[in-house]
Amino acid sequence: MANIFPKSINTLPIKVIVALLMTVAAVAGGVYYYFTPEYTRVGYMPTQPVAFSHNLHVNQLGMDCRYCHTYVDRAAHSNIPGTNTCMSCHSLVKVDSPALAPVRASYESGDAIPWVRVHKTPDYVYFNHAAHVNRGISCVECHGQVNEMEEVYHAKSLTMAFCLECHRNPEQYIRPQEEVYNLDWVRPTEPEAVAEIESFVHDWKVNPPQSCSGCHR
Repeated sequence: MANIFPKSINTLPIKVIVALLMTVAAVAGGVYYYFTPEYTRVGYMPTQPVAFSHNLHVNQLGMDCRYCHTYVDRAAHSNIPGTNTCMSCHSLVKVDSPALAPVRASYESGDAIPWVRVHKTPDYVYFNHAAHVNRGISCVECHGQVNEMEEVYHAKSLTMAFCLECHRNPEQYIRPQEEVYNLDWVRPTEPEAVAEIESFVHDWKVNPPQSCSGCHR
């Protein structure tokens, strides 16, 4: 009986296997390249239960970050302010504003306002807020120009590469301690001023870890 199938059919299983491997590699490469915070988190701006403008409170009213985020310079984690912090002003300011009805209800009931979290490091990453801000790293380096935001959004990628860039070159990101909460501070370009800022790395014994155990504990 004559063979009705061409000889090329014998290589079909190999071709199928190669095609499957190439497909898996393409999918894995796409996920690796695109499924990162730079693509999945940057620009994330959830709708919050209360419209809070950092631009108004910080830029126009001149409020310091630490008035609301009380523990940012004392604890590993920054805190979301309790309703009592909001009411320390709004018991006298805009007391009847409909926009602040959820704040008043929270204050009266004792239930926390269900803010939607914007920034969150993975569980396998250790990050200490106090260690950074107390060594001249400003909020804007990780969170962007929050003082100009009507609604807070995820401005920086916060990837491992992002963190390592700062850890490898801290002199490019460090600033005078008194300017940490001045979000409009402009890095000087004069050689003497640049040298003074770079000296902080030595004077403050800034030695950011670059090994895995520094952030993955």
